[in-house]
Amino acid sequence: MKANTVGKISNEADRAYLAGLIDGDGAIMATIEKHSEKKFGFRVRVEIKITQKEAKVLLILRNKFGIGRVAANRTTYDWIIRDQSNARAALGFISPYSLAKQKQIKLAIQILNRNIQTKADLIRMARLADTLSRFNVRSKNRRKNYASMI
Repeated sequence: MKANTVGKISNEADRAYLAGLIDGDGAIMATIEKHSEKKFGFRVRVEIKITQKEAKVLLILRNKFGIGRVAANRTTYDWIIRDQSNARAALGFISPYSLAKQKQIKLAIQILNRNIQTKADLIRMARLADTLSRFNVRSKNRRKNYASMI
């Protein structure tokens, strides 16, 4: 993977374009996954995804910013950013330009900036993840109650 270039790109048009794509065709999600190497058996991850019918724009974004991966689905393509430092940088990059997803960006940044020291911290993170998932319309039927998993 290339060095993280998201924070180094200062072109306002790039930031606004990416923010617009995420506002319109993207999702900012948080998941809590079982993870045996973590102190409390779970890890919290923020994921950013943009979905398009064709891969062209997503491949341009992936190459321009040097982060994430493009994955093919049955009828669409996704640009997915799962690396937590890259997700943090991308959210900071688009935050001033996003018109529709300010609440999701703030919640995701809170999740990324929190450190889990106690089980109570993990439960707070799970509640933040639950709150963030409520904003994603497409996940309503698949939504998990992360706080109840712990």
